[in-house]
Amino acid sequence: MNPQAKLIFITSLLLGTTITISSNHWVMAWTGLEINTLAILPLISKSHHPRAIEAATKYFLVQATASTLVLFSSMTNAWYTGQWDITQLTHPASSLILTAAISMKLGLVPFHFWFPEVLQGSPLITGLLLSTAMKFPPITLLYMTSLSLNPTLLTTLAVLSVAMGGWMGLNQTQVRKIMAFSSISHLGWMAIILIYYPKLTLLNFYLYAMMTAAVFLTLNSMKVLNLSTLMTAWTKAPALSTILLLTLLSLAGLPPLTGFLPKWLIIQELTKQDMAPAAIIISLLSLLSLFFYLRLAYCATITLPPHTTNHMKQWRTNKPVSPSIAILTTLSIMLLPTSPMLTTII
Repeated sequence: MNPQAKLIFITSLLLGTTITISSNHWVMAWTGLEINTLAILPLISKSHHPRAIEAATKYFLVQATASTLVLFSSMTNAWYTGQWDITQLTHPASSLILTAAISMKLGLVPFHFWFPEVLQGSPLITGLLLSTAMKFPPITLLYMTSLSLNPTLLTTLAVLSVAMGGWMGLNQTQVRKIMAFSSISHLGWMAIILIYYPKLTLLNFYLYAMMTAAVFLTLNSMKVLNLSTLMTAWTKAPALSTILLLTLLSLAGLPPLTGFLPKWLIIQELTKQDMAPAAIIISLLSLLSLFFYLRLAYCATITLPPHTTNHMKQWRTNKPVSPSIAILTTLSIMLLPTSPMLTTII
């Protein structure tokens, strides 16, 4: 892709995100979401492969529908209350429509079907943007309207997301699809705590974005798109494979790694809110996700696969690990001891 064009699209992404997260008026928030959608489409379809074009078309249709629902929800609220302020979403029908619209934008169950397909048709770096940066504006809208949302509906969506994200990721062989279902599962954890402790949702999102960025950049550096390639990648970059193992276990939420911190705080807060059954259910359902993270980790490092693959073993390269991967993986593995400081901040 032309560097000038890429610069324009990345700048538009930053602009759209900034407009949405800093706006008080619904129309400005909607404008930011639209700029974001239009800026990411060329990045998804830049390879001109039929699957990439299909992914861009699916993404456009879903995001356009969700944006329409956001506008419809805010107009209905303004019609009844005379308020265009984002934090003043008081009409019950408007808050239900908005929950559906943002769930569609994020890929929460039952509006999740588009996300794995779009991620599978995108390059790894665009997949990283779709999994992290593109989720930030909708999550900030949920954060700003959290007082008006329906707790039962959000809890139901959250539990279903953790369940489906785990179940549907079990038999996948494509790494991008596994990361898509991982994203759906993590969004469930963010949604369940949103009403009770919104800042914890944001903390969870920041840590999730950091760990996902580390995994995507490592996979991109190793040029891995499916499990059979991952099985032979250890000869090419043994250090990266070892780092990937720890980052994946952190993403799964195992102590003493960073990913355990948000899960621990969310379970603690849910029990304080007398929602121990919901905490038990999502904790058990996250074991499904743990299985496919362990599968990825097993393929990456632990042992040679028991069956032969059709892939040639790759030559080891002396290319140094990029500083961004080094910093992100260090943070993804070692932030748990800072939890007392983080809990005082939030």
